[in-house]
Amino acid sequence: MKILRICTLRNGWCDKDHVLLHAAFQLLVDFIEQEKPDTIIDWKSDPASRRAWKEICALHGWWSLQRPARRSPLDASGLKKPPMRWTKTPGSASQRLLAYDKHKYAAYDSALKKHWRLEQKWLNEDQRNLHRLIDIRQFLWT
Repeated sequence: MKILRICTLRNGWCDKDHVLLHAAFQLLVDFIEQEKPDTIIDWKSDPASRRAWKEICALHGWWSLQRPARRSPLDASGLKKPPMRWTKTPGSASQRLLAYDKHKYAAYDSALKKHWRLEQKWLNEDQRNLHRLIDIRQFLWT
């Protein structure tokens, strides 16, 4: 049995779309850092290999350096966050989150809107780069 240790995921539950992304890029990281293909393969031997190596290095850099540097505006120091308040739903055992005062927490509201825009941008970037990785998977061997 092969076990893939995914270093970029925390312990606990994780949705499968995240597991898929992190597992695929863990394979790339393992390929670069453990198999060391730059010492075994002549990546300059033909144009396809040159392009693949360039893409492998670019994706590894993105995953290892650029992606971890992402910062949400919600993580800004000093940002006053509203308390989470809940109310019972009539006729049900469930509760719902009460809206916060958007005037009192204007900076938080602005940061939240920026966060959602960034989140969408990041999801699209993750998807594009996962596709790029899949496109070069036939080169991930030593």
